[in-house]
Amino acid sequence: MDNVTSFLASQSLSDATRAILDAAPRQWLPYALGILVGYPLLASSLRYQRLRNMHKKYPYATREDMANMTDDHAFEIQKATAQLEFPFMFVKALQFALFRTYGIPSISHVLTKTSQFSNPETSLKRYTDTSALVQEMVANSPTSQRSYESFARTRFLHSGYRASGKILDDDMLYTLALFALEPIRFINRYEWRQLSELERCAIGTFWKSAGDALDITYEKLPSGQNGFKDGIQWLEEIEAWSEMYEGKCMVADVKNRETADQTTAILLYMLPKALHPVGLQFVSFMMQPRLRKAMIYDPPSSIAVVVFSTLLTIRKLFLRYLSLPRPYFMRSSSLTDKPDENNRFFLTQWEAAPYYVKPTFWNRWGPIAWLTRILGRPVPGDAGDKYHPHGYAIQDVGPKYFEGKGRKAIDEAMEEYKGYRTGKCPFH
Repeated sequence: MDNVTSFLASQSLSDATRAILDAAPRQWLPYALGILVGYPLLASSLRYQRLRNMHKKYPYATREDMANMTDDHAFEIQKATAQLEFPFMFVKALQFALFRTYGIPSISHVLTKTSQFSNPETSLKRYTDTSALVQEMVANSPTSQRSYESFARTRFLHSGYRASGKILDDDMLYTLALFALEPIRFINRYEWRQLSELERCAIGTFWKSAGDALDITYEKLPSGQNGFKDGIQWLEEIEAWSEMYEGKCMVADVKNRETADQTTAILLYMLPKALHPVGLQFVSFMMQPRLRKAMIYDPPSSIAVVVFSTLLTIRKLFLRYLSLPRPYFMRSSSLTDKPDENNRFFLTQWEAAPYYVKPTFWNRWGPIAWLTRILGRPVPGDAGDKYHPHGYAIQDVGPKYFEGKGRKAIDEAMEEYKGYRTGKCPFH
């Protein structure tokens, strides 16, 4: 009797369990569907929240309003774009902007003569120096000491070459154009949303002001003599001019290929050698046909085009519908916010040789350091003082033969900036 009772009880329990399991899909299905549909909608909405807040915060609702955009506001908007909204693609665009200039023979010839970008021994340092100065410009308020110093140092480094005619005014204007235009192109082409007119105006306003600080003339632009209405007009005119300039001056030259090869080696520095052919395909994929022809690079294979296009599309959709917006404390910044006790700054990341990176325990033994060691590359603190583990002073950034030089010119430029680079609208 006890056995029968036990059997019936277990059978009832088994039936109850099956009933619960059978009912579970019907009970949880609405919740699962809600999550599958609701989460992407929520993530997408949150993704756009920063843009909505930006439009509420800044008083530039119309094109007429944008004519009054200040340098300070342009910097803040662009910084949010660079560090919070599209950090990866913004940095890659600036890197590619520098790369694209090597398609102009008058630029590549100067670089190969100085050996700074044609010699593997100096190209890594030269690349890091340029990156550090540009990031100092973009990451610091237009009226800050660091901003003044980075613009003044950059102006000094170019002054001798400009005075001798080795660097042409057109080449300076073209390089400036790319620093403004490539982030817009890259973001609109590859990121999870397009830039708004407010963001485009901010980028135009910032880099127009940067051109003023670098003493770049705009006389070749239609409104260069009478003045620009706003940052968008400046962007439109410099884009049209740069397109014309490329059509005339971006031609095939062995020196273009020489400098491009050194820069490509930097871009592929952290890839295993077995993946370098794939990396070269990707570099070629990112080039436009005119640039590829000027660099004397082969076009990517049809398979590579399909694969890279698909991966970029998947990344775009993932960021828009599945990835939450980056909070401010996780903002992307490659520079230390404050100087050390010796008034020197550091890079916090390295994509090639670890120049100017502080050899902390994390930087020497963290995950990135271990990956770097596995690849047989140096980590921060290796090779004594070769990679400047004590950081950099902005006024000394650049080739070794310029260290300690130009202080008077830099001080004079900084005094000049105090008169007109005051964070106000650069169009009035």
